[in-house]
Amino acid sequence: MSADSPAGAPDEPPPDPFALVRTRGYVGLLVMAAALGVPISAAAYGFLALVDELQPWTYTSLPKALGFRTTPPWWPLPLLAVAGLLVGATIRYLPGIGGHRPAEGLSTSGAPKPRELPGILLAAVATLALGAVLGPEAPLIALGSGTAVWLVRLLKPDLPQQAVAVVGAAGSFAAVSTLLGSPLTGAFLLMEASGIGGPMLGIVLVPGLLAAGIGSLVFIGLDSWTGLGTYSLALPEVPHAHTPDIAEFGWALVIGLAAALVGTGIRRLALLAQARVERHRVTATVLMGLAVAALAIAYAEGTGRAATEVLYSGQSALGPLVANSAEFSVGTLALLLACKGLAYCASLSAFRGGPIFPAMFLGAAGGIALSHLPGLDLTPAFAMGIGAMSVTMLGLPLTSVLLATLLLGSQGLTVMPLVIVTVVVAYVVSKRLGPRPTVGPRTPEPHGPPTPTR
Repeated sequence: MSADSPAGAPDEPPPDPFALVRTRGYVGLLVMAAALGVPISAAAYGFLALVDELQPWTYTSLPKALGFRTTPPWWPLPLLAVAGLLVGATIRYLPGIGGHRPAEGLSTSGAPKPRELPGILLAAVATLALGAVLGPEAPLIALGSGTAVWLVRLLKPDLPQQAVAVVGAAGSFAAVSTLLGSPLTGAFLLMEASGIGGPMLGIVLVPGLLAAGIGSLVFIGLDSWTGLGTYSLALPEVPHAHTPDIAEFGWALVIGLAAALVGTGIRRLALLAQARVERHRVTATVLMGLAVAALAIAYAEGTGRAATEVLYSGQSALGPLVANSAEFSVGTLALLLACKGLAYCASLSAFRGGPIFPAMFLGAAGGIALSHLPGLDLTPAFAMGIGAMSVTMLGLPLTSVLLATLLLGSQGLTVMPLVIVTVVVAYVVSKRLGPRPTVGPRTPEPHGPPTPTR
């Protein structure tokens, strides 16, 4: 009997957190997660295939169809203006706000309502296909969870809220199952981003892992059937990495500090711009799109390289960046970092998408630039840059280590100690320098036409 219990009252045993796992209902949840994983992962594959087809069509094929022999240097201007108009109007007039605000990090708090899904889809396609510097992971997470909850509510309206939350999480797992190179990386991303811990971690994680595994099989099967690709983060060739030495551990501290300073600056500037964009949503989003286009044109004119190296998320450009790193001078890399970083900042403030892939690309480019200095080889510099910039922009240390190391295959095990040190330094410094999270409910953006004043 405890000291706080009334005399003669027996102690009540603590509730069993794993009681749900031993019920028949939990087995039903696993079956439901596996069943939902098939259509949701197939839809995610279709979404990524659509974006992958639209990017070269809008940038290369459309100008030729309009009579141009090649894509004119000014083409990003109308392309990004249309993107800004579509995204701004979607956020302003459709239900929801087109998905989460990427300048505020990666949000996984709750599934969107069914009526918000069209706006999320339209804003994501316009952002990703027309050149804004954001990735597909955040829209996929929202669309996956929202679709899963919508489907399960149609089939079983009386399902308990806890079970609905588990199904929504499984939908997110299925949607990003192979996008980050491995179902395991996606699982850790969602686990860290949602803040799941304690006994609930396993309860939610097991159906999610099952859905992610099913999703991976669906992606592989659709790739074999269509030949379009798996749309998974991968590097075909990675230079050999030797055992880390003292000099490279010193560089780990430097890269972690530098990434924290640069990434925090990008986030602060994006949040500052976001507050102003939301006051004049459509006009300001078009202007931000034009700013992204201008930065891409400036890079192309200044280096003679393609403007697309600044545009888009950078996911498909990571492999060519490391494979052709010898073609990039330090000056070219510095200009790429400046233009891509500012374009990333503008995109974070106004468009809708995920922050992961541009952060990885910036970290990789910065690491390659630093690898020209003594005591630092290419592969560890590349990995440390990715890990440090990812944790600065996401605030997810475990996911950032996995992103930087699993991407490199067997070489990732060699450089993992360096990446861990870099991620820890960047995480601590960015948390001390970064903006404090907003407390309380977030003020929604206004929707519909403005109310006339008298």
